[in-house]
Amino acid sequence: MYSIGDRVAHPMHGAGTISGITRQRMAGQERSYYVLTLLCGGLQLLVPCDAGEKVGLRPLSTGPELERLLQALPQLETREQPNWNQRYRENMLRIKSGDLYEVARVVRSLSRREKRQQLSTGERRILFSARQILASEIALVKNIPLEQAETLLQPLE
Repeated sequence: MYSIGDRVAHPMHGAGTISGITRQRMAGQERSYYVLTLLCGGLQLLVPCDAGEKVGLRPLSTGPELERLLQALPQLETREQPNWNQRYRENMLRIKSGDLYEVARVVRSLSRREKRQQLSTGERRILFSARQILASEIALVKNIPLEQAETLLQPLE
């Protein structure tokens, strides 16, 4: 269970702060929801309190965990499916996993592919989303601006 002020990561939307807990009736059921204010764009998300784990909500990485990730970025192994449909599905599964190393692999693989050829609209969206997920967690853990966190992702490309 999280409290107001806790900083957490959502697998599909990135890192943010729990800015409130509210009770609302949705689909005929009254439930408690975390009000998650995301770092990217200030978007607010309602996450059911009793389903936070199922959704993939997790505490932010620790400083040392994040440092290990940042040091590993230049050597991250990536494997690319030749079929765009398989590649798209595989990348979406990696992002949904909530594992920062898997998200970093998506960014690295799609960034490299973008240098060789133009990405499809879907892959551009995945790349943008994956970059935002990583950058938002880096920014919150290191207490730095989002723009500065994005520059730390340069070794991926």
